[in-house]
Amino acid sequence: MTEAPATTELAADRKLPSLSPSRAADFKTCPLLYRYRSIDRIPEQPTADQARGTLVHAVLERLFDHESAQRTEDTAATLIAPQWIRMVEEQPELAGLFPEGSADGLASFLASARDLLQGYFSVEDPRRLDPAERETLIEATIEDQLLIRGYVDRLDVSPAGDLRVVDYKTGGAPREAFEARALFQLKFYALVLWRTRGVVPRVLRLLYLKDAEICDYAPEAEELARFERTLLALWKAIETATLAQEFQPKPSKLCNWCSHQSRCPEFGGEIPPFPQQVTLTTADSRQLRLDGAQQP
Repeated sequence: MTEAPATTELAADRKLPSLSPSRAADFKTCPLLYRYRSIDRIPEQPTADQARGTLVHAVLERLFDHESAQRTEDTAATLIAPQWIRMVEEQPELAGLFPEGSADGLASFLASARDLLQGYFSVEDPRRLDPAERETLIEATIEDQLLIRGYVDRLDVSPAGDLRVVDYKTGGAPREAFEARALFQLKFYALVLWRTRGVVPRVLRLLYLKDAEICDYAPEAEELARFERTLLALWKAIETATLAQEFQPKPSKLCNWCSHQSRCPEFGGEIPPFPQQVTLTTADSRQLRLDGAQQP
């Protein structure tokens, strides 16, 4: 039986390279995508699907601010517009998704967010839940080499101390194209919790709101130990690619959702020169928060 590793402290201020589950999955999916997002830091215009995912995540987070009896579908619906207004205030570029004169488009967008919330209420009753943590940044170090970090949508703790990691999925990509990516993300969180709290989560739960489905997965300590080695090997591969300035495209079904087709040889584009100065780290904390919502 694999022993639980020693508990580690948060290392936000340590000078270590860092990796989020989204950026790790980017490299696995397509090294060139990783380069554009993490090294070149090329801005990506938000899409309606990404904004909808972020909005629904925000509504579900705020829903649990209410007393249990008030956590109804109607209450959730009243949170949609205020949360959208807040998002636009914080990210003015979101307003460009629905320019002046497109009120019908915005109304349809907000209605589609409510449809996803209906999917949520089809699979869970939030009146019976008491989350321990919501939208929480968790982080740990691996062998004093790498800081791994990410935002957990929801963490439930049973009276017996069992942990359940919950991740909301709102996108419309084909399930077979990204379910492995979603489980990779949850294993990432499970590893951080194991390293920092000495407890392997009992359940990793994916809530597919569009399809109103639940996917539960029970990790084991031995599996997480192997996953830790996988992450270290992945980071070594990223370091090697960076030193060689060599990040190749890797075509897949997910190319249909990529914002960088104009810079990809697979679509007739040209890869720009490699940046002169490179810092191997993740995006800032706010972007980490958005990453969880923007998965397809």
